[in-house]
Amino acid sequence: MYLKEVITRHRIPVLIICDRDPRFASNLWRSLQKALGTSLDMSTAYHPQTDRQSERTIQTLEDMLRACVIDFGNGWVKHLPLVEFSYNNSYHASIKDAPFEALYGRKCRSPVCWAKVGEVQLTGPEISKPMEFEVRDKVMLKVLPWKGVVCFGKRGKLNPRYVGPFKVIKRVRDVAYKLELPEELSKFVEEPIEITDREVKRLKRSRILLVKVRWNSKRGPEFTWEREDQFRKKYPHLFSKTRPSSSAAS
Repeated sequence: MYLKEVITRHRIPVLIICDRDPRFASNLWRSLQKALGTSLDMSTAYHPQTDRQSERTIQTLEDMLRACVIDFGNGWVKHLPLVEFSYNNSYHASIKDAPFEALYGRKCRSPVCWAKVGEVQLTGPEISKPMEFEVRDKVMLKVLPWKGVVCFGKRGKLNPRYVGPFKVIKRVRDVAYKLELPEELSKFVEEPIEITDREVKRLKRSRILLVKVRWNSKRGPEFTWEREDQFRKKYPHLFSKTRPSSSAAS
């Protein structure tokens, strides 16, 4: 599969960044790459981004897979070639071009881009503009993957990150709007009440500070452990009420 999907299309890579899945950490995979002269950079669970470009690429691919799963349901695997084509035919800020154009030296013709030789088209940031909405416009509401503000449905990497559309009923600021939400959505709104405990997660080379949070869930008392640095930025007022704890996790 590696020879068919990667080498025959893009030649032998100089560098591969991958996680520590057993398939990528096996002696066979390492020996193959060594024989081909390819360097391997292995990421870790608590530091997945070997570099920022890789992390951004992973996020983009995850978003595209999520959209594919939502639109096509159980048959989403059959549409992966179209997802791959869309990714390679889209503008990338890191290379200032679409991968197809960077690889072949010309634009890729498609039903959404009938480019002719020598034709100038706007495909990059020059066509972007600040996102603004007016009253009565319909917008999608972002769903946070972790608790707070809005929790919607089950958690998971490929679950929806946006729900709606909902009508804009008031413009509060340039980037803040009041939406007309259905009554049933109110059961997903949860806010933290207090921080009840602290904990230090000790790893081999680092320490992660955690806080135990009590939420005003409509299902009754609910507690979760959150990263202190991320939670402090979002709810700084809660930290003036906390009391120190000496508990630690091994």
